[in-house]
Amino acid sequence: MAKKDTKKPPLEIRNRKASRDFFVGETFEAGIVLTGTEIKSLRAGHAQINDAFIRVDRGEAIMYQSHISEYDFGNINNHTPTRPRKLLLHKKEILKLKSATDSGGTAIIPLKVYLKKSLAKVLIAICTGKKLYDKREDLKKNEAMREARRAMSNFNRR
Repeated sequence: MAKKDTKKPPLEIRNRKASRDFFVGETFEAGIVLTGTEIKSLRAGHAQINDAFIRVDRGEAIMYQSHISEYDFGNINNHTPTRPRKLLLHKKEILKLKSATDSGGTAIIPLKVYLKKSLAKVLIAICTGKKLYDKREDLKKNEAMREARRAMSNFNRR
């Protein structure tokens, strides 16, 4: 009898608001400095990055407002859920992020948090904010694509 595949699907926590509220520019992959209870809670999928943002302070990239819930079995060693978390990047990448935010009109936003070879990684991007009319244009474009797909599927059925 063959063994059943008991692998879990890979963990991926997405920031769904990012593509709606921002124009996504250049992306970077960064590691996150986490404590033991944070990584256990992250592996269980108890995290949220919808309101998170990144600042470069004193040559270090730090992620603020990301929420990793306390680990259920963490007792007194548990972490603070919304503490600032240091990101691990190369010096050239940090300088590129710093220069992009110093010019103004841009923000550094985390797009997703995932596990890669048992290490927690975060995909960050340099983003510019969308105006209301930009959001309306995206809605119109998505609706037109949906209508076209419906028409093609109805045409293929006949």
